[in-house]
Amino acid sequence: MQNGYAFNAIEFITAGGPVSVMVAVILLVMSVASWYLIILKSVQALHLHAGFKAYIEKFWNAQNLKETSAIKSDTGIAKLAVEAIVAAEHHLQYANHAAKVSQDEFVARAMNRSIAEQNAKMEDGLSVLASVGSIAPFVGLFGTVWGIYHALASISQSGQATLDKVAGPVGEALIMTALGLAVAIPAVLAYNAFVRSNRVLSATMEKFGYELHTLLTTGAVIGSQVQSVEAPAAVNLSRERIHAVEMPA
Repeated sequence: MQNGYAFNAIEFITAGGPVSVMVAVILLVMSVASWYLIILKSVQALHLHAGFKAYIEKFWNAQNLKETSAIKSDTGIAKLAVEAIVAAEHHLQYANHAAKVSQDEFVARAMNRSIAEQNAKMEDGLSVLASVGSIAPFVGLFGTVWGIYHALASISQSGQATLDKVAGPVGEALIMTALGLAVAIPAVLAYNAFVRSNRVLSATMEKFGYELHTLLTTGAVIGSQVQSVEAPAAVNLSRERIHAVEMPA
């Protein structure tokens, strides 16, 4: 085996001509793009999970709805709350149209639109990971087929078809398939993880939205102990207490 074929992936890629080089470059670009998105989306997911939890806690600890507008948050759940409250105030302001569109339906539509927009934002970049995960193996396989073709062509020209002469070039050609799998596997795993994370975040928004919708349309969250209160502005929005909605006249 001392006189066996010396494997050299870089030499093989360059010897394969423009096609092999192009395949290698495409796989490299896919790998860089997928790892960039993996890191970026991971940071964003951590930020969103922490931001959602912090905002929900601050929201229900606020004394009234006016105080919630002072909560600083750039997360989608904060935008959901703001748009829902604005929709409820808008409906009350134009109460003469209440017969055409109920407050329940008007607020629900605004919240559904906001949730759909936030879900679309959270899905940014996932199509790239899905494409890399599904295409990269085939790109690598194409490079392998092309490499085997060139290896067998070179062997036929040399007139030597012994096992040690065939195994080296063919084995080296399989490197392309390995590179394709190395690019695709992290992309697929990351895609599945981010889809799961987005589902959790979306469920959190749905739950919060349901409670907020109930608060805005009925004045209390289901299960709360409603009490008579003289000053609604001083009422705490905690889900275990009364929920008073302070709206402009």
